[in-house]
Amino acid sequence: MLLKGKTGLVTGGGSGMGRAAALKLAAEGATVVLAGRTEDKLAAVRDEVLAAGGSAEIKVMDAARREDQKALVEFIEARFGRLDFAFNNAGGHADFKPIDQTPPDEAEWVIDLNFKGVYYGVKYQVEAMLRAGGGAIVNNASIFGLRGMGGIAHYVAAKHAVVGLTRAVAKEYAERNIRINAICPGATETPNYMRSTGGDVHLLDDMIPMRRIGQPDEVAEAVVYLLSDRSTYVTGTTLSVDGGMTA
Repeated sequence: MLLKGKTGLVTGGGSGMGRAAALKLAAEGATVVLAGRTEDKLAAVRDEVLAAGGSAEIKVMDAARREDQKALVEFIEARFGRLDFAFNNAGGHADFKPIDQTPPDEAEWVIDLNFKGVYYGVKYQVEAMLRAGGGAIVNNASIFGLRGMGGIAHYVAAKHAVVGLTRAVAKEYAERNIRINAICPGATETPNYMRSTGGDVHLLDDMIPMRRIGQPDEVAEAVVYLLSDRSTYVTGTTLSVDGGMTA
């Protein structure tokens, strides 16, 4: 069990990649705090973890809010005494549209959720990990943290910022036993993907060398690797989990 005795958090833990990662992290012995906005979804994943013999709790919060990120870390430290790992997974975007047709409120929401939420999450997580003597963080950056895509400029900009943040903070704490990495998933069968494509799982097959979209479990395996002691010499990197899309 790669994470036995460790405690960590997963934002956006109620569905998709967050759910898959939480289940695998718990299966490796970790206590997982599932964080997100929708209590019933979080509770359903918690119940899955418990039914499988794992340990999980939930914390309702909005990942885009700095105050909520701080309160989440404080909750974990008060409840468990330490924070060992974090998967900053919460993110999303609305329908595709060019920048001149994107309402400012929508752009601000996307940037707050996908970048500011990760920035402040990392800030408070690092503070807790310094108190604990070390830890590991994985940020969900998307392949659009590595390449461009028309119609979601705010999302692409935010994900590029997540990659930059990951690299910078990894350098800051490389000598203090805190590792920070990012995953860059490609098209993955999540609720957000299904909504934005109208439910067509084969829409992007021709763009992907492996000729299929990914599954949340495949992304979760990469998260477990980066949060575990199997990757003790890995920090500041971006791991693409995309079927070859960025190749």
